[in-house]
Amino acid sequence: MPHLPQPGLLWRDVTVFDGLAVLPEPMAVLVEDGRVTGLWPDSAFDPHQAPRATEAGRGGVMTPGLVDCHTHLVFAGQRADEFERRLEGASYAEIAQAGGGIISTVRATRAASEAQLLDQALPRLEALMADGVTTVEIKSGYGLTVADELKMLRVARRLGKEAPVRVVTTLLGAHALPPEFAGNSDGYIDLVCEAMIPAAAEEGLADAVDVFCENIAFTPAQCERVFQAAQRHGLGIKVHAEQLSNQGASALGARYGAMSADHIEWLDEDGVRAMAEAGTVATLLPGAFHTLRETRLPPIELLRKYQVPMALASDANPGTSPICFPTLMLNLACTLFRLTPREALAGMTRHAALALGLPDAGRIAVGSPADLCLWSVQQPAELAYAVQPGRLRQRVFNGVVTHEQ
Repeated sequence: MPHLPQPGLLWRDVTVFDGLAVLPEPMAVLVEDGRVTGLWPDSAFDPHQAPRATEAGRGGVMTPGLVDCHTHLVFAGQRADEFERRLEGASYAEIAQAGGGIISTVRATRAASEAQLLDQALPRLEALMADGVTTVEIKSGYGLTVADELKMLRVARRLGKEAPVRVVTTLLGAHALPPEFAGNSDGYIDLVCEAMIPAAAEEGLADAVDVFCENIAFTPAQCERVFQAAQRHGLGIKVHAEQLSNQGASALGARYGAMSADHIEWLDEDGVRAMAEAGTVATLLPGAFHTLRETRLPPIELLRKYQVPMALASDANPGTSPICFPTLMLNLACTLFRLTPREALAGMTRHAALALGLPDAGRIAVGSPADLCLWSVQQPAELAYAVQPGRLRQRVFNGVVTHEQ
């Protein structure tokens, strides 16, 4: 049977943030067959331009659906005890070196079935969606065996089928050194490069590969081997970089065409320059900065100077950012990192999509995917200004209203 176009949805008199800027006057927005097909100044809109459309709403602020480009949603257990220990004076590195941190989540995740991981991850994903997320990246990294990393990635793929959300998956096998490889980090990197990445690629479970390049994780030379393996298997590259020290990981990732370098509190000008030249996005994670009570700020002025796109993400994870409230990140990015509200909102829409290699997402333009949010606010800056749930009036995914209040 020939494909029959679906009746359109029309919004009138909405203030539109298109992914980079606020459009200068109220707009009419038409959606048909999962795409934005019309965008007009409301004052000039003629109903004959959308004769079959159903009016879906008037007024408010419309943004692209939020894009959370760095999360660790699939895991088992929790780490509230470590939260207490940090408040008592222990550092993140000290906890990790004592067998806590990532490894404590690894133990719980290895013991969980796929069904259990799915059940625990769904409420976290639902919280993100209820706050406007339509695209989310989900990393593995709490399995650290071939079987357990693939288990996590399968769960992430299932989340994208069970919920109205676009899921991008990232293999983070090089997240931490598992206990069984103590004293043999090169041997573990052999496993990541020679078994884990090929298996994930063969099963179509990963869109990209990530590494944690840090003095408590893996060296730049080891990470470079992972990048090379990712390239051999046609997978994108991302990097946890310059979170606790300057290892030159952002520049290294940029040399391999990394889509993003994430955290980057210790990033220097040479690294910023390399990212600018390569088109690598800088992903800011204020939730981790806040939770760890860090004091070293990312080099925001250098990123502005070199015009490196700044993405923004929740980093939702059990240890360093147990936060599934993406609009809170807009506020934290402004209050902690001194981003403007416009920069923060671009960071969780247009620039976050670029960090995932999705150039058509995170924007509102004719032809773009109809992943949209309509907010009960008067201006986009309110989303960063106030920390307040319940402002999402409508969430639209692939042209369908999935949340409404």
